[in-house]
Amino acid sequence: MKALVAALVLVFLGLQWRLWVGDGGVAELRQMEAQLAVQQQENETLRLRNQMLENEVLDLKNGLEAVEERARADLGMTREDETFYMIIE
Repeated sequence: MKALVAALVLVFLGLQWRLWVGDGGVAELRQMEAQLAVQQQENETLRLRNQMLENEVLDLKNGLEAVEERARADLGMTREDETFYMIIE
């Protein structure tokens, strides 16, 4: 009887060890959850960036205001009746 109890205790301890420390155990689960949280945050950041880029593409396809704004900001273009002043500090 003592041998059976000892064997059951050893089996129980082995299962507990596997649960807490072994492959697929609680420690690995916590690590995976942390990685998942980091990946979800990165995905959300990229999703927002993609949405902004999509909106910009739609603006460029549909409106001349966006094209004009882009030409002014990136290329320094002005209209015919405007004067460009560059202030150097």
